[in-house]
Amino acid sequence: MYESFYNLQGRPFQLTPDPRFYFSSRTHKKAMAYLTYGMNQGEGFIIVTGDVGTGKTTLVRHLFETLDRNEYIAAMIVSTQLSAEDLLRSVVAAFGLDAQAEDKGQLLARLEKFLREQFRMGRRALLVVDEAQNLSNAALEEMRMLSNFQEGDKALIQSFLVGQPEFRERIFSAPELEQLRQRVIATHHLEPMEEEELAGYIEHRLSLVGWDNDPCFTADAVEEIYRNSAGVPRRLNTLCSRVLLYGSLEELHTIDGDTIKAVVADMASDTRQVTATSSALPPRPSAPVNRQNDSTVPLEARQDSKEVKQMENRLDQLESMMKNQDETLKRLTELMATMAGGGSKDDK
Repeated sequence: MYESFYNLQGRPFQLTPDPRFYFSSRTHKKAMAYLTYGMNQGEGFIIVTGDVGTGKTTLVRHLFETLDRNEYIAAMIVSTQLSAEDLLRSVVAAFGLDAQAEDKGQLLARLEKFLREQFRMGRRALLVVDEAQNLSNAALEEMRMLSNFQEGDKALIQSFLVGQPEFRERIFSAPELEQLRQRVIATHHLEPMEEEELAGYIEHRLSLVGWDNDPCFTADAVEEIYRNSAGVPRRLNTLCSRVLLYGSLEELHTIDGDTIKAVVADMASDTRQVTATSSALPPRPSAPVNRQNDSTVPLEARQDSKEVKQMENRLDQLESMMKNQDETLKRLTELMATMAGGGSKDDK
């Protein structure tokens, strides 16, 4: 909607990671320097961590965009709760190979053959594992074993592990990961952007979709955006998207601090309305769910973890009640059908 009002050629603040929108903040420059250093070394592991929404995936995809395809063959997997063998299958498939095999040995042989062929053609293999905090220690050990593939003194594959802060803590504290630790050649933790970088970030994204200074963001607007997002890119994108929508609806061509405050208040009221609507539902125990970094939840609501958790529990309760009603209706329908069939037999 707002694209047409502001004559934009696309959505500048979409949440989906897009390397085209990569912004080289100070922390991202450092991360790229470590990744480049790792590639020059041609061995070992590089670890990049960061909180949710700090731009880890965009960073990696930007790296892929800059690679010389004649020199590198790169693959990326997004890990879930994979066993060691499932991880191996994912790696094999990520390089475009057949991941079907009768046993693990066949998979390893297939991958090793491929890596040696690439090496002979002068191409280096790069593997990036995103969401690496989901990997078990056994899967991480499988990753280490892959780094044993060598041609002379040259490693056939190099790996970058990208994950949330707890992953870095586990890597450097778990005794069973000592051998993997010894192969880590560099680490970097992505921080939120600094306040003085925010105006450049906003203009960078807008300029990529044909922005012609409409709308204009005032200095106090930028300050309010930073105050309500803490410099985290995903939070910035969520807020700025809502600001542009609000601006188009109100036909604003200048976005100031009061505009940002109005949007933040509007986003907070969304959550309060949902909470009020579900407040009559009876409480029931539920498993804790961490959605503090969910970009679909308004910013102020995320800051109030107690309120958010209460809202989530009540929504879960509503879902459970609806499921129970569906089951009850299904059983009544089946009972009535049975009674109707029985009655027909008696009549005969």
